[in-house]
Amino acid sequence: MRKSRLPILLALAAASACLPQLAHAERADREQPVNIESDRMTADDAKKTATFEGRVVLTQGTLTIRAERLVVRQDDAGFQYGIAYGNPAKFRQKRDGYDEYVEGEALRLEYDGRAERVELFDDARLSRDRGDDVRGSHISYDSKSEFFTVNSNSQASPQGRDSRVRATIMPKNSEQPKPSEPLKLQPAPAIKNSRQD
Repeated sequence: MRKSRLPILLALAAASACLPQLAHAERADREQPVNIESDRMTADDAKKTATFEGRVVLTQGTLTIRAERLVVRQDDAGFQYGIAYGNPAKFRQKRDGYDEYVEGEALRLEYDGRAERVELFDDARLSRDRGDDVRGSHISYDSKSEFFTVNSNSQASPQGRDSRVRATIMPKNSEQPKPSEPLKLQPAPAIKNSRQD
């Protein structure tokens, strides 16, 4: 491999780490090195693309992407794009400022660096550690506006499952005492009289 190809490959590999910038991903991950393992890799310097195939595992900090195929490219303006394919392709990443992880999976994951949008296609699913879970045929997340949509396919999925949107939202844990627990009252501290008699 010529030395001139190395910077392009490294930039393209780093671009693929942007795939799941969902739900306020851990900011420190962006400062970590990107590591990619696969059975084979091909690169096209003219098109600024790199393709990793066969048991692909990408890691960067708390981020992990697993796929059968990962294609990354960079446009002339320097924006990155990535597509991960799998049965399913999966990602997991810690949320910034929280002690919880976001996981996602779909047959295809796409990241558009210019639009700052992540899309999950076909049997798409997003979940958080605390139990929140959403599923549909297509999930789109705009990281600029922090807005996401989940759509169903009007026809049943190829696996014969119902393709309606499904969501499970877990209640937040409250820090208030439970009704079955008695309140513990403590006496007020004694007030000293500062007057001398």
